[in-house]
Amino acid sequence: MASGFTWDFIVGHLNYWMFIVLMMTGFYIVVARGNLVKKIAGLNIFQTSVFMLYISIGKVTGGTAPIFPADMNIDPETVYSNPVPHVLILTAIVVGVATTALGLALIVRIREEYDTIEEDVILEAERKIAAKENRAYGDAMGGRA
Repeated sequence: MASGFTWDFIVGHLNYWMFIVLMMTGFYIVVARGNLVKKIAGLNIFQTSVFMLYISIGKVTGGTAPIFPADMNIDPETVYSNPVPHVLILTAIVVGVATTALGLALIVRIREEYDTIEEDVILEAERKIAAKENRAYGDAMGGRA
């Protein structure tokens, strides 16, 4: 192994390795699967990995919560953790839940319209609809669609 890339390095950065594994797993599910619900699940896995990364960045070893004493007598030797990444992640979790709910609602509507949630079947149905509209209205659209 290269210098600096030791077992202690790997174990010491385990959260970052998990971030990479989760991110690539979520990305693979989104790209490789045709089922729309599985794509939403893949996006959630991907999103969770990003949450892990930001929370890992915000954690300071030996740091304490950034709550100052009431008398504002602050010890300059005290190390504080950065709260901003954690606050951003709380907001991102709320946005993620709303996005997931919207995505699942759209999938329900797609299922009602196309009677499937498989991407390939939906794309084929869209091609058939476009071809039918081309035959019916192609001249009105300049002969192209």
